[in-house]
Amino acid sequence: MGATVLEHRRVERTASRDDFEADKPGGIVKRILVRQDLCSGCRACEVACVAWHEGRFGTATARIRVTKIEPLGVDHPHVCRLCRRPPCLAACPTGALYKDETTGAVLLDADDCIGCSACVDACPFGMAALHPESGLALICDLCGGDPACVKRCATGAILYGDAEAGARAKREKLAVSVGGHHEAYCDPETRF
Repeated sequence: MGATVLEHRRVERTASRDDFEADKPGGIVKRILVRQDLCSGCRACEVACVAWHEGRFGTATARIRVTKIEPLGVDHPHVCRLCRRPPCLAACPTGALYKDETTGAVLLDADDCIGCSACVDACPFGMAALHPESGLALICDLCGGDPACVKRCATGAILYGDAEAGARAKREKLAVSVGGHHEAYCDPETRF
């Protein structure tokens, strides 16, 4: 591939790295939300991910990972955090990773990926990996905005929705648990 074409792609992608729909005023950031307490550890989300991306069954190439903490008997789904400024994207030396302007997911141009694992090393959450066969980067692409893992989760442990709604629900639950009523926190007339 000529340097001119690669440079042109980098310029296009650089423009979209920090300017995607959800960053605009009033934009909603949708992401995969995790409710760890509901996870049964069945790994159906991992199987659905691999089936959607590769048309086969297995879990080795899943973009979602469920970790079992044996001493506690707890299963925890791990998902891409959709960083606003993704370290994996910034670390890619060839510009093979770019941010989808609609979903905010990091996508891969397989033709430009050299399998160097810079993205894997850069992800602070351990959610980037290299495909064991192709050597290309494996990063959640949200299945184009309709995550297969979420549709397959029988317990509702993983959801696809407004990230702020999840944070709001946690704040309300905390407010109620400490004896307050969340309505008081929402009322501008209330003084604390």
